[in-house]
Amino acid sequence: MTENLRINGERLWDSIMEMAKIGATANGGSHRLTLSDEDKIGRDLFASWCSEAGLSLTVDEMGDMFARRAGASNERAPVGMGSHLDTQPFGGKFDGVFGVLAGLEVIRTLNERNIRTTTPLAVVNWTNEEGARFAPAMLASGVYGGAFDLDWAHSRRAVDTGATLLDELKRIGYHGDLPVQQQEFSAFFECHIEQGPILDSEGIAVGVVNAAQGFRWYDISLEGFASHSGSTPMVGRRNALLGMAKVVQAVDDIALAQAPLARGTVGGQVEVAPGSRNIIPGRVDFTVDMRHPSAETLAQMDASLRAVCNEVADDIGLELSLEQISYTEPVAFDEGCVAALQSACERLGASHRTITSGAGHDACYVAERCPTAMLFAPCKDGISHHESESAEAEDLEAVCNVLLHAVLDVAGVA
Repeated sequence: MTENLRINGERLWDSIMEMAKIGATANGGSHRLTLSDEDKIGRDLFASWCSEAGLSLTVDEMGDMFARRAGASNERAPVGMGSHLDTQPFGGKFDGVFGVLAGLEVIRTLNERNIRTTTPLAVVNWTNEEGARFAPAMLASGVYGGAFDLDWAHSRRAVDTGATLLDELKRIGYHGDLPVQQQEFSAFFECHIEQGPILDSEGIAVGVVNAAQGFRWYDISLEGFASHSGSTPMVGRRNALLGMAKVVQAVDDIALAQAPLARGTVGGQVEVAPGSRNIIPGRVDFTVDMRHPSAETLAQMDASLRAVCNEVADDIGLELSLEQISYTEPVAFDEGCVAALQSACERLGASHRTITSGAGHDACYVAERCPTAMLFAPCKDGISHHESESAEAEDLEAVCNVLLHAVLDVAGVA
């Protein structure tokens, strides 16, 4: 009955483009930060589409949105699909959004063909996946997976206004009353653009994600002494920015020592004080991101970073503050869910390969609670978190068709 079933690729594309109008940027991207006014509008649009599709919508205490389609039997927890609607500052149109709207498109297709699954289905929009306005990333799915405490997550402050996450949830009307961990899934699938160049460079339509790198995020501060740039001798300066420069180089060296799988980045959140051109920087605050698919190797990288930071601080005479604000362990996705995705690719004749995710995703935390796997679609030149982020409609359609058939396999057809 479902062998020739396909989603409506044009409708999926049109939905993504309609969502992209909310927070649209001059250069073709999207700026829809977590719990901003734009995020509220995007959430409201998604809620209206869910209502039109006959889904029942609930919202939990972290603002996560769960849109449920009843099954013939409601004894099992639903099979979940989804991702996130928030974006990076001046980010792309597809990151996260594709996964949410791919799940909705599966529902729309089943509605049109009057196909009922045995197990219920649910489409999810997770709050604050990006971590751009509230750190750390994947905050709500992290609470769901047990990595973060709810009260701690609610107390995170926005980098732009200083408002807490709980304040902003209430402000935009998305502080729900459903306990975060009450929603259960029998399985969960997340579609996403790859955010890397492998699929695009190899001309492959579908990536079946069997694992994800672990990562550690750090907030680091170096404090020296601010003094006149002209009258202070070079010898004896306590230049905090010089200390950061040495750490930047060390982060690269640490990652290169674990090539080719390791990643090390000093991020764009850098604050230098007092910020005058003729004053030696007395303090610098910056972020570091370390990644590797091996927990053991990632621990070695962590030890190396701490040793280097202490050495730099001692050499220059700086006070060091180093806090690891987030740790996500490497994830091996469920073999049964991965097999369902691979089987769907083969039946549909979609070119595919297994792939390890270099980025963190909500599915990584959801995997702590239920069998989980992911699908990747190619993005042009691997570019993501940028306004030029681009994907082809036919690739998104191919991935969504794989999602459809894998979900039908797992949920069953009544």
